Amino acid sequence: MNGVSLEFIIHPGETLKELIEDREMSQKELAVRTGNSPKHISDVVNCLKPISVDFAKKLEYALTIDASFWINLQANYAKEMADFEEVNHISNTELKEIKVLKDVIEHLVKVGFLVKGKNKVMDVINLRRLLNISSLDNIPEIVTTGAYRVASSKSINPYILFTWLRMCELYTKRIETVSNLDVNMLKSKIPEIKKLMFKQASKLEENLQDIFAECGIKFAIVKHFTGAPVQGVIAYNTDGSLSLIMTIRQASADIFWFTLMHEITHIINGDIKKKLIDYEKNSSSQEEKANDEACRILLNEEGYQSFVNRGDYTLNSIKRLAVENKVKPYIVIGRLQREKRLTYDRFESERVKYVWSNV
Repeated sequence: MNGVSLEFIIHPGETLKELIEDREMSQKELAVRTGNSPKHISDVVNCLKPISVDFAKKLEYALTIDASFWINLQANYAKEMADFEEVNHISNTELKEIKVLKDVIEHLVKVGFLVKGKNKVMDVINLRRLLNISSLDNIPEIVTTGAYRVASSKSINPYILFTWLRMCELYTKRIETVSNLDVNMLKSKIPEIKKLMFKQASKLEENLQDIFAECGIKFAIVKHFTGAPVQGVIAYNTDGSLSLIMTIRQASADIFWFTLMHEITHIINGDIKKKLIDYEKNSSSQEEKANDEACRILLNEEGYQSFVNRGDYTLNSIKRLAVENKVKPYIVIGRLQREKRLTYDRFESERVKYVWSNV
């Protein structure tokens, strides 16, 4: 393991010893001049005791060297010793966790949230600081409690999930809103939001950010990582705004739009107390209600049920329903596939992938 070497960490007592020797002053004379015992002087110059603020002031008189010099030497020594302890108390499991987090770390570096360390030890230290945690080993306990709480699942890696959620917080700090959360404004913006599925896909996040900002919502699309099965995160901010973070699973446009309306429904329904982490495959009455309302936002329910009752799932029929609801055909196709009325290999050419979503 590469750590900080003790031989390069200099105790202030070494500097004091060299200085009095250069002046041909004995330790006993320094003791008399400062009013300290010879033992105290011996302990300091032999690096057994620190230079206190009181002793630094006495040295100022005895050696005509400002007390701040000694105080700063002692503070720097304490900091370097803390760094030494930090580096040399990294567990083997933390080094293994760095391997697990390799892809997430690379992305954090790419987007400017993390500085790449010169070695794995520095990667651990840099990540600790980013995550505000003294040891990466503590992450699983945090993830299984409080705001991160989620039922045990083989698809969840606590280290990736915790780091990904911290990334989401950092993204939202970059975004500004013009007001506090305004639910009524959000309701009125839904038709405008739906129109964006007809706009240039590469501008989608930027356009959504502008609309959501008017509603007091900080919006961002964050890269999806295996091990963090999250489709959305909604959280209140201290400035009165709300954060809405989304991923684009499988890069599918129909999944994105359904999930977006699902999260908007959570906001309108007041489902967020402080933070809501919307995990994939969540099952609850609240989630089912959000799913139903998301479907109704995208497609008029009466018209859709009439379409289903006719049983005509040809592409022309699907396109007509899409035009009536002012959505893209992949919205209709996606719903039919989720309801198992169509197989996933049907109308593949009509499905849209947001290829920029996980770059």
